[in-house]
Amino acid sequence: MAFFMDPDVTFGVKLLEVFYIFMGFMSVYAGVRNLTDRTNKARWGTFVFWTALGVVIAFGRWIPDAANGVLILVMVAPAVFRRVQKGERSAAGAPTEGEVSANFERIGMKIFVPALCLGVFAIAGALIPSVSALTGCCIGVVVAAVILYVYSHDNRPIVFLDDSERLLSAMGALCMLPMLLACLGAIFTAAGVGDVIASLVGAVIPEGNVTVGIIVFAVGMMLFTMVMGNAFAAITVMTVGIGAPFVLAYGADPALIGILALTCGYCGTLMTPMAANFNIVPVAMLDMKDRMGVIKKQVLPALVMIVVQIAYMLIAS
Repeated sequence: MAFFMDPDVTFGVKLLEVFYIFMGFMSVYAGVRNLTDRTNKARWGTFVFWTALGVVIAFGRWIPDAANGVLILVMVAPAVFRRVQKGERSAAGAPTEGEVSANFERIGMKIFVPALCLGVFAIAGALIPSVSALTGCCIGVVVAAVILYVYSHDNRPIVFLDDSERLLSAMGALCMLPMLLACLGAIFTAAGVGDVIASLVGAVIPEGNVTVGIIVFAVGMMLFTMVMGNAFAAITVMTVGIGAPFVLAYGADPALIGILALTCGYCGTLMTPMAANFNIVPVAMLDMKDRMGVIKKQVLPALVMIVVQIAYMLIAS
């Protein structure tokens, strides 16, 4: 309780920790539900994965770092050996076509109101210093759940739990990839990878040539995001290695260059299987035959976008 009673910790951080605890219990619920599903051929591995993940998310703040590391290694083991699967119970919980049609007839386009709550509350939270965008997004989820219950009293808490488990089981171990890649970005930065990149690029970019610096920074953001799968993870390393010494150091607007560099990174997101939530999970959930089908459709728009972003950066700077 010392953490929640600490006056130096903002209200938003405390509330976010409550949400983390709740999300951790949801993950444990997914593990227990899969363990009791006899149709899941890898139920023990699935149970270990979701339970270990839930413990880290819920209590990681208070667990020693070494114990957190052990739990993560335990969690990763079933995923490495492909022992994180879903049983028939998860698929059986999906709504039928008749239920979907009946709900649409009754609710109609109002179904988008709960989804919009996430963005609205995230923006509101970002505008309040003591709350933050992430906490606001979590509050938006709660408000969305209340609205869904108002739409239909069949949406009881157990329905949200079961549907959350069904979504987690459908995504499987891939749901961890964005979090692990974000951690990898921080590790690369702490390890000095940015400085290594700066020394290598310094031999290529002519000193004081901002035009070449911007092009290398933008293309580097795209390529490094393809490797990392996450533009937020890539930008820390690339800004230290290229953006700061070869672009920002010569007077370019940091706010403008920073946001456009992120957009360049998103061009890489469109072209990599490492961005699992965008390019691999939809393939799995839609049972697409071509695992790279989503990426193939996005390559051309991504290449057009990177050219436009580079031109914008050059003109605006």
